Amino acid sequence: ATKRAATEGYGARVVGCEEGERMQVAEKLQSECGYTMVPPFDDEEVIAGQGTATLEFFEQVNELDAILAPCGGGGLLSGTAIAAKGCSTKCKVIGIEPELGDDAKRSFESKVLQSVSNPLTIADGVRTAQLGHKTFPLILQYVDEMSTVSEEAIFEATRFLFYRMKLVVEPSGVLGVAALLSGSVKSQGRVGILLSGGNIDAPTMRRILGE
Repeated sequence: ATKRAATEGYGARVVGCEEGERMQVAEKLQSECGYTMVPPFDDEEVIAGQGTATLEFFEQVNELDAILAPCGGGGLLSGTAIAAKGCSTKCKVIGIEPELGDDAKRSFESKVLQSVSNPLTIADGVRTAQLGHKTFPLILQYVDEMSTVSEEAIFEATRFLFYRMKLVVEPSGVLGVAALLSGSVKSQGRVGILLSGGNIDAPTMRRILGE
């Protein structure tokens, strides 16, 4: 709801569609109106743009032993991995996704693209069906490890950032913190975590903080 309200607040017209029909509706609008598609993750320029967050990270801290990034469609993780390896070949890149949507981890381990249908995770920003055709090979090439976190770990990380760090981070953006706090990823020296996104509505935050 927060994302939709913000989008409309900037003057955009939000077009709804049935589950699984987003691309068909988008392509129809492109054809009818001459719009330009800006892909959410499976695009070289989008991947490169998302990688600049890691470049800025290294400019601030100089060196990292590992960096953790959320993974949905793989755009942020691909960009993170390429940038991290360009800054430091010894930096380990670890992608994190919810246990309920573990298609990327399964794809990474099997080397075959896997999918998941509308995973009901609280981390709505990573509910993608599968990695992209461009992001998947990049993740295989540049990412060192994939791990998953439980829903409770995501809740706990969101609460930790809110109460202890005074940061409002959406569930999709806390996956790296959730991995460290829950122990699904062990601390490996100087670890960087990308906190990505603050799009969370009041009912969802109340639910998380109230448990």
